[in-house]
Amino acid sequence: MSITETGSGSLDLLATILSDESFRPSEPGTLEETGLPSSLIEQLICKRLLLAGRRSGRQLAEELCLSFHLIEGMYQNLRSRQIIVHQGSAPLNDYFYALTETGRERATTAMAACSYVGPAPIPLMDYVLSAEAQTIRAENPKETDLLKAFRDISIDHELFENLGPAINSGAGLFLYGEPGNGKTTLAKRITHCFGQEIWIPHAIYEDGQIIKLFDAAFHEIARQQQESILKDAAYDHRWVKVKRPTVVVGGELTMDALEIRHDPRSNVSEASLQMKSNCGCLLIDDFGRQRIEPTELLNRWIVPLESRIDFLTLASGKKIQVPFEQLIIFSTNLEPADLVDEAFLRRIPYKIEIGDPTVEEFHHLFQLYAPRFKCEYNKVYIDYLVETHYLNEGRAMRRCHPRDLLGQIRNYCVYKDLEMEIRPEYFDRVVNSYFTMIIGEDGTPTQARPANDIAAG
Repeated sequence: MSITETGSGSLDLLATILSDESFRPSEPGTLEETGLPSSLIEQLICKRLLLAGRRSGRQLAEELCLSFHLIEGMYQNLRSRQIIVHQGSAPLNDYFYALTETGRERATTAMAACSYVGPAPIPLMDYVLSAEAQTIRAENPKETDLLKAFRDISIDHELFENLGPAINSGAGLFLYGEPGNGKTTLAKRITHCFGQEIWIPHAIYEDGQIIKLFDAAFHEIARQQQESILKDAAYDHRWVKVKRPTVVVGGELTMDALEIRHDPRSNVSEASLQMKSNCGCLLIDDFGRQRIEPTELLNRWIVPLESRIDFLTLASGKKIQVPFEQLIIFSTNLEPADLVDEAFLRRIPYKIEIGDPTVEEFHHLFQLYAPRFKCEYNKVYIDYLVETHYLNEGRAMRRCHPRDLLGQIRNYCVYKDLEMEIRPEYFDRVVNSYFTMIIGEDGTPTQARPANDIAAG
C-alpha cells in the first residue's frame, strides 16, 4: 500500500494523477510489502482448498486478491512440506493444487480457529493512512457541487444557502423539522457533494484478528471509467473502489453497532458503523427514537467528534485507534435542544430546520413528479387540491405529499384500467385514504400522520 507520493512505479503515479485520486493502493512487490505474516496467507490458501477441493495457482491468487507471482513460491514451499499436491497442469505454466491428508488436517484446524476465507486483509495502519488521505474534510464542495448533487430535487433557496457552509465544513449537522419534508433525502444527497469514489479494503488485520470492513449493504462498487493507459496500471486488489458511503441507521441503532462486533464461533470481527462510514456520511435517522437514550449515544461520540479519532476494542482486549473521518448528520422530528445538552450541541455546530414547503414549491414538486408518474402537470387542479384539502382543512403541506398522492392516484387508475392523469375527483378519493382521522379518548377527531410521512421524515 502507498499514498500518492510513495507509489511503487511511474504508471501507478500517473494513474493517480489522471484519475484525480488522493490515494491509490499500489500493488505489493514482495510478500513483506503486503504487511501480513506468511503463516496467515498459507492458512488462507489451505482454507480455500479445503472448501473448493481443487484450484489452480492463479485461481487461488485471484480469490485471495494477491498477485500470482507473489505467492507462486509459497505453493512450492507448501508442496515441499507435503501440505498441498499437484493434480495436473493448468494453463499459463500453472498447476492445479489440492490438499494432502496432512494439509487437510492443518486446514481444518485453521478453519476452526478462524473461518474467514475472503480476500487477504490489509494491515490496520494502511487503512488508517488511507482514511486520512481520503477524508471528506480535505474536500471543499462549492455552490456548483451542491447544485449538481441536488439538481433533481426541490430545495428552498434559503435552506440551500444554509446547507452550503455546513456541508463545506465537514463538521456535522442537525437536520430537524416536521416529518415528511425530506430530511432523510437531503442527508443522503449530501454525500454526492464530495469526491465521488474512495478506496477501502475488504478486510483489516491487526493483532491476529481479521475485521471485515467492506459491506455490500453500505458500499457500492464504483464503475471503472478510466482511460486505456489506466486500465493497465497495477493496484492492490485487496482494496475495492466504492462510491463514498452513506450509512443510514434509524430506530434499530444500538450501542453494540458502534463497536467492533466479534463472532466467537467464526472468530471473525465486523467493523463498526463509524468505520464503514469513514470518508462518507453517517446519518442517524429519526434521532431520539432509538432504543438507547440520546445522551448515551452522544456521550459515546463526544471525544471522537472533537479529536476525529475513535478507540475500539478487539476481541483480544487490545484497544486500537482508528480515524473518525465522516460527516455525521442527525435527522430528527424533535428540537435538538430537547434531546442533547449544550456541550454536545457545541460539537455539532450547524442546526438547520427543514420547514414546510410554500404553495409555489408544492406546485414545483408536482411538476417534478408528474413525468415520473407519466402524467401531465395541471396547475388548475393542483390549486384545487391546495385550496380544498389543505387551506380549507388547515392541513400542513409536506414535501412527500405530491409523490405519495400521485402514487395513490396511479394505483387507483391501474385498478380501474383508467389513463393516469391528475383530476380533482381523483384527489378527493385518495386524500380520504391518505389522511385518516383518529377519534381520541374525548371523542374529538384528530388528523393522523400518513405512514409515508414517517418514512420520508
